This record gives sequence, C-alpha cells and structure tokens, in this order.
Amino acid sequence: MCRIAGVIDKKAYPDQLRQDVQQMCDVMRHGGPDDEGFYTDEAGGLGFGHRRLALIDLTAGGHQPMFGPEEKLVITFNGEIYNFPELKKELSAAGYPFHTQSDTEVILAAYQAWGVNGFRKLNGMFAFALYDRSKQFSYLVRDQSGIKPLYYAIQNHRLIFSSEVKAFKETCYPFIENKHWKMYFLAFGHIPQPFTTLQDVFSLKPAHYLKWDHQQQLHEIISFEQSPPSPSVTSSLQAAADLGKSLEAAVHRHLIADAPIGVFLSGGIDSSIITLLANQHTGKHLQSLSVNFTDQAFSEEKYQKIITAKTSGIHRTYLVEAQDFDADFEKIMGAMDQPTNDGINSWFVNKYAKENGLKAVLSGVGADELLGGYPSFSRMKIINILKKIPRFLLRLCNRLPSEKLKRIYYLSYRNPIGEYLFLRGFFTPETIARILNIEKKEIDQLFENFPIDEEINALSGAERISWLETRIFMQNQLLKDTDFMSMSHGVEVRVPFLDQHFLETINSIATPQRFPAEKKGLLIQAFKKILPEAIWKRPKMGFSFPLQQWFIQGEQITNEQIYADHDFARHLMERFKSGKIHWSKAFALYQVCKKG
Repeated sequence: MCRIAGVIDKKAYPDQLRQDVQQMCDVMRHGGPDDEGFYTDEAGGLGFGHRRLALIDLTAGGHQPMFGPEEKLVITFNGEIYNFPELKKELSAAGYPFHTQSDTEVILAAYQAWGVNGFRKLNGMFAFALYDRSKQFSYLVRDQSGIKPLYYAIQNHRLIFSSEVKAFKETCYPFIENKHWKMYFLAFGHIPQPFTTLQDVFSLKPAHYLKWDHQQQLHEIISFEQSPPSPSVTSSLQAAADLGKSLEAAVHRHLIADAPIGVFLSGGIDSSIITLLANQHTGKHLQSLSVNFTDQAFSEEKYQKIITAKTSGIHRTYLVEAQDFDADFEKIMGAMDQPTNDGINSWFVNKYAKENGLKAVLSGVGADELLGGYPSFSRMKIINILKKIPRFLLRLCNRLPSEKLKRIYYLSYRNPIGEYLFLRGFFTPETIARILNIEKKEIDQLFENFPIDEEINALSGAERISWLETRIFMQNQLLKDTDFMSMSHGVEVRVPFLDQHFLETINSIATPQRFPAEKKGLLIQAFKKILPEAIWKRPKMGFSFPLQQWFIQGEQITNEQIYADHDFARHLMERFKSGKIHWSKAFALYQVCKKG
C-alpha cells in the first residue's frame, strides 16, 4: 500500500519533471511514510514517483519504482496482490528469475509473461503505472473493484497521474476547478467517478487500463473485466457452503503481511464474521479494535464483547467523545482528498490502528452491497411502480412537503442514475439550484446525461440495486473515503468481501439464493455455526457517530460568516441548528460554502 504519481511529457525539462513528481509525492507523504523513490527517463520525458508503506518484503528489495530484467520494465505500484505466491510459483516454473520477496516483482513478471492479459490474473487491490521501455508504451492499471484510487489528466500530449487529486495542483501545469463538482456533491454526497473537483482530471474506471503510446503521444482506455459466468448454483445449501468456504479462503489470503495486521470490529454481522475467521488463522496473535461512545444509542460494545469472548487475541476498544472530535476536526478535513459526507468514522478507527502499531486492518466493506443488506433492496418494487407515473407528474413531486418525497422527482430522469438519487440522493435539484444560485434546468441536464454503464439496463430487481449500491455508493463513497482516511494515518484497509475469487463465488449463485427474503440471509446461513445468534438477530445499525449533536454543540460548521454570501444555505443551516436537517446535509453545505 503506497502512493504513486507520475508525468509523461516529452516537452518537459528534466529538472522540472523531477520537481513536479517530487512535489506530488511530498503532498502524499502520509500514505507512504516508510520510503520514497523516483525514476526519470529524460529521453522519453517520463517521471515516476513512489511513496512506500511497507507491508510485504520490508527490506530494500521492495523499493520502488522497481525494474524488470535489464531495466526494460519500470513500475510504481500501490496496493497488494493476494495471489502473488501462486503466481510467483507459476512464473518461477516458467523460468522467471525472482530477486525479491515482494508482490510488486510478480506484477512485472506477469506482464513479461502474458502482456496486458496478465492484469486480469491479479487478485488484489491495485493501482499501478508500468513503463515498457522496449515497446514505448506506458500503462495505468486499476483493480477490478476500484478499491485503490488512480486519477489521470491528459492535456496537450502529456499524461499526469496520481493516487490523490490534490497532487495535481502541485505540478507546474494549470488545473482549474470543475464547475460541476458542487452539483454532483450536493446530489450524491460524494463526487462520482469519473469526475473530480478538477476539470480534466478523471478517475480511471475499475478493471480498466490506460495505454499511452510514447511515440504517437496518444492513449486508449481498455477494459480487462471478465464477464461473470451465468449463475449455476440454485441450491441454498450449496450456495451457503460455497460462500462460507470462499470467504474463509479470502480472509486467509488477506492476512498475508510481513508487518502487524488487525481487524476492525464494529459488532455488526460483517465485521464479526471477518473477525471470527481471522481468529481461526491467527489465534492469539489477532489484534482487533473497536470504537464506542458514551451515548448508548450509538454504542455497539455489548455486541463487540460477544465476539471478542470467542477470540483469543488482543482486543482494544476506544471511547470517542465530543472533545476528541472538536480537537481533530481540522485534521479530518485536511485528510479529505475530495469533499465527502462520510469518512469521519474511518478517520478515527484508523487513527487508533496507527497508535497500536498496526499497518493493515481487515474491514467488512462490501457485504451489504453484494448480499442485500441495505433497505434499498426492498424498494425496487416501489421504484418500478413510481416510474410508471407520467413524467410530468413525477416532475411535480418537487412541490411535495417532505424532503424524502421530493426525491421522487429524480425518477423523472430517463437515466438510471435517477434511481440511485431517489434511493440515496441528498438534496433535490430545486434545492441545489437555490443553494448554488443557478438554474434548475442546468442540474437536470447534467444528471440526465450522466455517463453510466449500459450493463445496468440488463438488470432488474435485487441485482439492479446491488449494481447501483456497488458501482456508485461503495466505489465512490465507502472505498474512496476509506482509502484517503486510512492512508492519512499510513494504514492499509483490506476488504476480503471484494476478493476476486469470492466475487466469482457470489456471481455463481442464482438470484433467489443470493438475495433471500432475510437481509443478508445467505451470509448468515453460511456462518450460523460460528456466528452467535445475538449478532445475526440484532437490528441493523450502521457504523455511525453522534455527529448531529457534536456539530451543533461544537459549532465547527455553523459559523454564520461561512454563509455570508449564501442566503439559502444560511437558512438551511438555521434549520439544522433547530434539529430539522440531518448533520450530513449540513456538513455538505459547509464544504460547498467554506472558502479555502
């Protein structure tokens, strides 16, 4: 797990090239505190940079950028390849001469052996840049689930890339604000890929690689995503057995490390299963940690204790109070690479992981999206009914008294993105227009034309909701927030539910078995033998903080001077202070209106 950056510009002066890449890496130092490295090819106008967080092969052998045989290949890599031991064995048998114990070298060997077809053989979370000096091609490659971020900009025959958006502003090249980011943010609660806060800086799609031709100074973006086979498992018993076996193997793979690794335990079904499975492999060496609050409405300590009573390692729990939030608020804001309405909880748990000497932790992200854990899975029928209403009547829903009911307006869009915004949207177009003092039709046009993969058109029911929750909410909100909040502390978060082999197992299960009437019923059935009944029978409770009262009491976001030029936002903030608006919406207003 690291941070990477680079510039390919044939017109750049060598000193400027090195300075730009150095400055990009410097602003991301938090994500790679253990080492740094740089590579420049003056003739090719190429500079690669790397900040290292060492987890596998802690020796100098893991230093990056790393070279292939005869230095014909160069790579700067962020992430982990969990199947690298198996790939290494296969490549060694084919005669590749390995010199390190790192997974990075396995990527180089895979490319040398299989070319770009080697990318789909990688099971892990990864974002890397690979320079093939012989062929004069460079590749930017991002993992299949979009776990690790990778941003790029192409302008005037040059390519710039980085793990964080903020790094682009550290170069000598001009980057201006994306005029649409505030509209995206106020609607989604995050900035959805491929867009960012900067114009012409985009997020590379998961399971894609960008191929840069150094001779022609041209690029193309190519998918390496494999089409899932048709679901073949129609037996509930077989589905549970397959899922259980596959997740256990995934957790085992995700525990590979040469540095201390632990588990986040919230007390919910997902993190409890991950903790219990990790305990089977690590026993007394398992380190788990939890966050709790004095407000019992948010504390899950009693459920955490049920699980830790069944583990043999060390568990630590931390009490987060309002004064902790007050003291760390500016640090939390500084850790954000892009605006978000989430991530505060992730910042704190990673802070405590760092204080405990952990370099990596396992998380339960992905289970709700893949296995039907959210309330949205029961709302597809409502969507189908509402979408039969004439469009002009749906457009009148912005006049309804309830903010939730006003979201029906989004279903008037002919773009499937309207379904997501109906389910999870923050502000409605009319409200966004008043906050930003723009025409509502500008917002409607932007969202009506939002780019979305056509594959969703073939999906319905729970599969369609799962696609929306996975491709939009999880990839753009949960994974993105988890990445920059954890890396701000130099901690890596691993997500076994997104293991490629586990995803293959999930996709092999027929829809009725994968999404039974009981929320996450298949997951529960798979682990009933080890998961206490008190955990799987408890009410669902998201991992959240008492931020409603903390934001009001601490006044971090309610200072009237922030909204001096935003009359309607000031009105909404007054409603927040009187308890009529959720803290997440108030937090969004703060991020849109604050200066600097």
